[in-house]
Amino acid sequence: MNKLFSLLFLGLFSFQVSAQMNKVDFQEFTLDNGLHVILHKDNSTPIVCVSVMYHVGSKNENPDKTGFAHFFEHLLFEGTENIGRGEYDKYVENAGGTLNANTTYDRTFYYEILPSNQTELGLWLESERMLHAIVAKEGIETQREVVKEERRQRIDNQPYGSVVQESMKRAYKDHPYKWPVIGYMEHLNAAEDADYKNFYEDFYVPNNAVLSIAGDIDYDEVTGMIAKYFGGIPKGTKEIYRPSIVEAPMTGEIRDTIYDNIQLPAVVQTYRTPAQGTADYYAVSMLSQLLSQGQSSRFYKALVDEKQVAIQAGSFPFDLEDPGVSLAFGITNMGKTPEAVEEAMDVEIKKVQDELIGEKEFQKLRNQVENDFISGNSRVAGVAESLANYKMYYGDANLINTELDRYLAVTREDIQRVAKDYFRKDNRVVLYYLPKQNAQP
Repeated sequence: MNKLFSLLFLGLFSFQVSAQMNKVDFQEFTLDNGLHVILHKDNSTPIVCVSVMYHVGSKNENPDKTGFAHFFEHLLFEGTENIGRGEYDKYVENAGGTLNANTTYDRTFYYEILPSNQTELGLWLESERMLHAIVAKEGIETQREVVKEERRQRIDNQPYGSVVQESMKRAYKDHPYKWPVIGYMEHLNAAEDADYKNFYEDFYVPNNAVLSIAGDIDYDEVTGMIAKYFGGIPKGTKEIYRPSIVEAPMTGEIRDTIYDNIQLPAVVQTYRTPAQGTADYYAVSMLSQLLSQGQSSRFYKALVDEKQVAIQAGSFPFDLEDPGVSLAFGITNMGKTPEAVEEAMDVEIKKVQDELIGEKEFQKLRNQVENDFISGNSRVAGVAESLANYKMYYGDANLINTELDRYLAVTREDIQRVAKDYFRKDNRVVLYYLPKQNAQP
């Protein structure tokens, strides 16, 4: 159960190598159609990652038609005018590569990892996805059922699977972060073919995308390929919808009880926090790491080892473009109560609010942050995604070389301050997850 709960949470949102991070050199330019291109050459191994990140996630959706961005993550593997249904994957697999995609509240990311002599194949496949995708009934109906089944498995029928959904819809009243990335079943059932076609035409355009390539490439050669496959794709003509909703501050703690198909109760605390990239975000991120990373973290030592009120506990921030949340949780140990878990979590948070963390613990935290950052950019796929993220969200791909400095600039005083400013009881949602058999008839 420990592994299941950690994978559920950490698999939805992501941020040990002990070494100095090498500078990531890259080139970037923008085509006439608005497609921004970032290239990183690494000839150490004969592989390449070809990726396209679209600036569309669940927050760009109509409140009555949720789940579209995630739906397209699936649909755009269905086929194109020049790629038969079910053939997309085969092109990559037959070339000895792998491929995948993922969707968040803020963006959708597609990528292929290929032998470097198949770079042109990856570019052709992604250009087909951008220009010639078939958004038609057969593919729509197939993927509608796939996504509905995914929702059943990951959220509706998975123990603790609805934690993020239930927390977010209470943490936000107005902002589109309040609905789940995968969307609601009734919206998936009600959506019509024309709705999907309009969504594709609105968001899957070159001026809403970053093409990021990292690996064993020659800059001049790959630039020519990009012009060949992407230069002729028309620029989108519609205004791209970006929600401008600013969520009002919380004015008091929100508490609720969820009855779930679980054996052990859980406590989930969701605190409203700043957007990624802000100065306080880095301190909040380090605070969450202090509380939860590894068996020497404060939550684990206090709740699991010492008090033994929980079998698992953790805390992690959501990397969101608009002001987001940090979520803390504890799974109750046999014979213990959710109240005991919540009290123990609150005690550990109050300690950070009342006392500066020690120098030794702080240095260990800084080492963990540095190791995680370096590890995340140790593969070509990680580099390609980081470059695209930094350009899309901040307009500065070079943050791949400088963002670590922002983490390391966080002081002990900063961590104490954000604990006081954001991890307040009047700025949180508290959910008790209880076994269904405990529900009152």
